Amino acid sequence: MPANLYSFPDTAALAKQLRPYVLRNQNTALSRHDTFRVAVSGGSLPAVLAKALLAPSDGSPEDTPQFSKWEVFFADERAVPLDHEDSNYRLLKDELLNKIPSELGAPKVHPIDENHVNDEDPQELADLYQEELMRSFAAKDSVKLPVFDLILLGCGPDGHTCSLFPGHELLREKDAWVSPISDSPKPPPRRITLTLPVVTHALNVAFVATGGGKKDIMKQIFDAEEGRDLPSALVNQGAGEKVSWFTDYAAVDGVAFPRRGSL
Repeated sequence: MPANLYSFPDTAALAKQLRPYVLRNQNTALSRHDTFRVAVSGGSLPAVLAKALLAPSDGSPEDTPQFSKWEVFFADERAVPLDHEDSNYRLLKDELLNKIPSELGAPKVHPIDENHVNDEDPQELADLYQEELMRSFAAKDSVKLPVFDLILLGCGPDGHTCSLFPGHELLREKDAWVSPISDSPKPPPRRITLTLPVVTHALNVAFVATGGGKKDIMKQIFDAEEGRDLPSALVNQGAGEKVSWFTDYAAVDGVAFPRRGSL
């Protein structure tokens, strides 16, 4: 089954629909194992996520974020200090974590090991983050891949997602959970990222893509044969109906792939 493409008039309408989607995933995870393990990326995603999750609740348990039972990981991270302006951790902290009302609890957040951000080779940074995942998802020799309850991603204008870039050798990585990248075409060059098998193994994957600047790459991802090898398209192929795209009208202007207006 193909991915689900949802489209809304603007970011506010998108956030309103993203909220019940995330909370359904939360509630399913909590009923299954009393923890909600989610990975997030950077870019514009944390702001949209904050708009969705910090909106007033209707008071029902189904519509209440239970942040104290969340474990938050990063789908990718830059090899910079945690307070650096390029840090995805700092972005999430500024946009969402610092604004969570105390009565909703605080999530357990898993940042990178700041002691290794200045290493010339980010391999150690990636290895340590993989070990961090193992502590939550069981040892690597007992499970082949971690199973996130939800991974929340963005899509770059080149079709990249996480720090998986078009044509990069990392797209062929099959064994590692977390990989380093030293030659990111987007600065900063040194990063770590979840690998493609980890992303497609998640129970659910959501992309948030907004703005007219995304419409050309969205046409490639959804409509064009030559877009099939783009990282975001590879997630669609690998995870199929587990993938939901949350877009505004501007981002999918001209896209022929069938869109849905509600979940």
